Amino acid sequence: MLTGAASAEDRGRLEHRLLGIAEVTDEFSAGRFAELARAEIDSLLAEGRRPIVVGGTGLYLRAALSDIDLRPPVAPEIREAVERKVVERGPEALHEELDPGAAAGIHPRDRKRVARALELQRAGLEPPPPGGGELWTANLRHPTLLAGIVVDRAELARRIDERVDAMAAAGAREEVRRADASGASRTARSAIGFEELLAGDIEAMKRSQRHYARRQLTWMRKMRGVTLIDATGRTEAEVVGQIVATLGRD
Repeated sequence: MLTGAASAEDRGRLEHRLLGIAEVTDEFSAGRFAELARAEIDSLLAEGRRPIVVGGTGLYLRAALSDIDLRPPVAPEIREAVERKVVERGPEALHEELDPGAAAGIHPRDRKRVARALELQRAGLEPPPPGGGELWTANLRHPTLLAGIVVDRAELARRIDERVDAMAAAGAREEVRRADASGASRTARSAIGFEELLAGDIEAMKRSQRHYARRQLTWMRKMRGVTLIDATGRTEAEVVGQIVATLGRD
């Protein structure tokens, strides 16, 4: 429920892949997702079918669609040691331990990126290049239509609030508590709303979702090669129709 994955009914109507592929206790990475997603995409194209990649965070989209340079996972003992330090001292203190080149591109309060950079540093691996490769759209693995769906911010905020309320009503809080009790991994805990729901703060989850959505809108509007489609006041069928029409012109 927290991930918003397609329901069993949705999966019955349309084929979905790479859903529910990791346990809540598993660590996961963009590198691992890249392996899986690229294999699925290449297989579908070889069959003469058109894969539709839907999401998600910018890093995971880049991982699936382009040949970006992804760093390998570090040894579990390094990851666990860094995670303990983050919990004990906080990300800002650990940010000071980073080499200047790595620290320059990371906000001191960005817990996830600080931890990842320190893991790589302790493992003797080079950090990712600053900026994360904004021009990744020039290096797509296959000809791809990049469609970014945007919506008026007031309508977006309303939709987010309604969705969070629906998730809570469907049992998302109970799901998070069960995941916590079973030893949820850092990857699972980084899901937007996990910690907020664990604390029973629905309003905080809404704020986190709205903040993330604003960042995604800003990112999409700056990204080169993306066809922006405004969904404000339109039905899903109308939006899909525009995407299909755009595909037909390419």
